[in-house]
Amino acid sequence: MDKFLLQQQVLERLAEDLLQAEQAVRAAHETATHEENIAENKYDTLGLEAAYLATGQARRAEAIRQAMTNWRRFRPRPYDAIKGIQLGSLVCLVDSDDKQQQLFLGPDGGSMKLVSDAQLVQVISSEAPLARALLGKCEGDEVSIQVAPIRQQFEVLRVL
Repeated sequence: MDKFLLQQQVLERLAEDLLQAEQAVRAAHETATHEENIAENKYDTLGLEAAYLATGQARRAEAIRQAMTNWRRFRPRPYDAIKGIQLGSLVCLVDSDDKQQQLFLGPDGGSMKLVSDAQLVQVISSEAPLARALLGKCEGDEVSIQVAPIRQQFEVLRVL
């Protein structure tokens, strides 16, 4: 798998998300400032609610812009067994049920799923509990995390 291709996919997905967020900001702003939504009494809050929504959407758009900046600056490096898993590593894990999963550790944009070489790749940020547990580990190491009442265990099969 090509990490640089995955990085480009992340940037494309973030660009799509930014476009949607900016459209939502414009729509909420138009609703908030439309003359029909001027409050006629203290219970008429549609314009105020739309203004709050526009503010939230603007914050979301700014967070996406920041994530895009982080991904543009990001330079994934080849795996170094001395350092172990680092930000930019592409990791194949297997769980106790022999189910494999591919993870790409990135600076931002967790919970994004991509397809590369006909395989599903989960992008996780360095802030995710699993990513924190993986940092510094090597092929063959075991990793466990607590998810609610369940302890999940994984083995690191491969790292790129």
